[in-house]
Amino acid sequence: MALNSYTAALKKADVEKLKLLLAERGFEFHEKQYAHYTAKKGKLNVTVYQKGPKVLVQGKETEDFVQFILEPEILGEARLGNEEVLMPEMFEPHFGVDESGKGDFFGPLVIAGVYVDKTSARSLIDQGVTDSKRISSDVKIGKLAKLIRSTPGISWEVISLRPEKYNELYAKFGNLNRMLAWGHARVISSLVEKVPTCPRALSDQFAREEVLQMALKQQGEAAAHIELQQRTKGENDVAVAAASILARETFVDWISRASEKGGVTMPLGASSSVIESAREIVTKYGDSILTKIAKTHFKTTQQI
Repeated sequence: MALNSYTAALKKADVEKLKLLLAERGFEFHEKQYAHYTAKKGKLNVTVYQKGPKVLVQGKETEDFVQFILEPEILGEARLGNEEVLMPEMFEPHFGVDESGKGDFFGPLVIAGVYVDKTSARSLIDQGVTDSKRISSDVKIGKLAKLIRSTPGISWEVISLRPEKYNELYAKFGNLNRMLAWGHARVISSLVEKVPTCPRALSDQFAREEVLQMALKQQGEAAAHIELQQRTKGENDVAVAAASILARETFVDWISRASEKGGVTMPLGASSSVIESAREIVTKYGDSILTKIAKTHFKTTQQI
């Protein structure tokens, strides 16, 4: 399958260098939220995000652009197809865990985990699996999620804490990181039942290492052998990226169905548009509705 999506970390100095290179080649530039810039030429899109910074290349000409322009002129090394040399640990058997909805007032908290080995990791990379935050299309998220679930050798687990359950658990834990650790531990424990020989689990850094270790011990002895790893930019690992896509699919599906059922669009995040929509919903259904559709410990609740 031809590569149609590629992500790579950039040096800060390369952000402007790549912009000049794109301009020389006739790309048209546009503004995009959270991005230094996004540029398009034909069916190829190149976006440089502020966080990282990172470059995301998308479109039918992705492979040629990466191999003949991005790698030799910006990255200075041939990464595409050489991931097994540059990141060998990504191709060893392991679980990747990630969540969606943590920063969104409306909707559930969804935590997902994916098991990969050498063959399935290679397959996911070749089919364009990348961090869900780099994918703006919900349709694309749905297609990739279906692809992930159907990839041979993959095992996966998703838990969705609907708002009522989320609010109940938050009151119990009193701390989001402890609740996240509990959710991650549940997913890892479930994956261990499916792949008991897996030696390692990786997630993005969200709390002290011992917080997650303690949460996993509380799940029982079955997962006691698992080596837990947390690191910043964990989504660079294909198993974590795949987990982020499965979590995002479940989250956006809940938002879509709830918005349709309630007759009011529920925006993502916790912005002024979220407050406006929430006030409309409260006017229509009463204050008690918030515990069923939102994370009520957010400051947004008081603003509403």
